Amino acid sequence: MKRQYGPWAVVTGASSGIGLELATRLAESGLNLLLNARGEDRLAAVKTDLEAKYGVEVRIVAADGSTPEGIGQVIAAARDLEVGLLVVAAGYGTSGLFLSASIDKEINMLRVNCEALLILTHHFSRQFAAQQRGGIILMSSMVSFQGTPFAAHYAATKAYVQSLAEALAVELRPNGVDVLAAAPGPVASGFSARAGMEMNMYLTPEQVGIPILKALGRRSTVLPGALTKFLVFSLRTVPQWGKVRIMALVMGGMTKHKRA
Repeated sequence: MKRQYGPWAVVTGASSGIGLELATRLAESGLNLLLNARGEDRLAAVKTDLEAKYGVEVRIVAADGSTPEGIGQVIAAARDLEVGLLVVAAGYGTSGLFLSASIDKEINMLRVNCEALLILTHHFSRQFAAQQRGGIILMSSMVSFQGTPFAAHYAATKAYVQSLAEALAVELRPNGVDVLAAAPGPVASGFSARAGMEMNMYLTPEQVGIPILKALGRRSTVLPGALTKFLVFSLRTVPQWGKVRIMALVMGGMTKHKRA
């Protein structure tokens, strides 16, 4: 990882969940890290821990990715670094009936999941293409492959990420840039609590982190973890309308308390 994508990696959403797991595995591989999340205290604790354990240099940017100012802070902080890898793990979800949703929350999610991802991907893809090497990991989801009732807008944001990553994997390959869409199933982190979901089956961040990093440069989409593969492959032969109906049942069961 260090030889191909180092010496610096930028990781957003790095204070918890999959973002933290990927940052940890990258530090273990010897990459220096520029980490972004909203909470400065939590980021500072991660910085101290990773530097002590792995002897790498870690810089932090506590900034809100839903604002142009926050995205600009991340880009500015990376300006003097030799960055070879971008991991956009910042993101969150909402759930429940679309008619009951707060439009302000949905717009904020759109900005974090899509707009911030777009700006960072565009900026670093140009930098990586100019240096003829680099890697980009974008966090998609298994819900990106079909409409998902009771998480309709969240799934739509992930469909955007999945489509963008698949296309960029082809466009940027001649420039020496690897692009990967990571599409996990349910993962135990702060995501479910913020989205208002109750998950019965789930993966841990540790179960998906290494499979994601191993897939970079080898394929354009990875379904990390046995549970993800089982859930996606079990729907593979179902027609699209059937997948949507099944996801309605699955997501409806996870969000019953929000549908009353």
